[in-house]
Amino acid sequence: MPIGTRRRNSGQSYWMMGGGRMDIQADAGHGQVVGSHIRLSGKILGIHLFLDEVVTQYEPPYRKAWRTVGTPRLLVIGHYRMGFEINAENGGSKLRVFIDYELPTTPSTRWLGYLFGGIYAKWCVRQMIQSVREDLSG
Repeated sequence: MPIGTRRRNSGQSYWMMGGGRMDIQADAGHGQVVGSHIRLSGKILGIHLFLDEVVTQYEPPYRKAWRTVGTPRLLVIGHYRMGFEINAENGGSKLRVFIDYELPTTPSTRWLGYLFGGIYAKWCVRQMIQSVREDLSG
């Protein structure tokens, strides 16, 4: 399976998510074709969350990008675009992971975005980098 196509953490709890769990549902494209949808839903800190992602770029194993569609219900970030690129460089490979995000739109969560959005975005990027390391190490 190409790097970046697996969704391993369905139901797994993380401290960064307040001990919450997210259930992951993919359509027939399994997040491995442009236009494929992946939906995440769950409860974090007693609050129901939901988001729908669509794959916008998929060129295995070199790049993949996805973004939220619809109205995400998240705590510290709003709509986002996320992905990775792997390019040849100096006889090796260079990995670039990115996330571009908006703050939440509701007043009750927007202040959380100001406080914790950057921290959460960095955590997401580190999770992706760790996933790539695990994929490459077998």
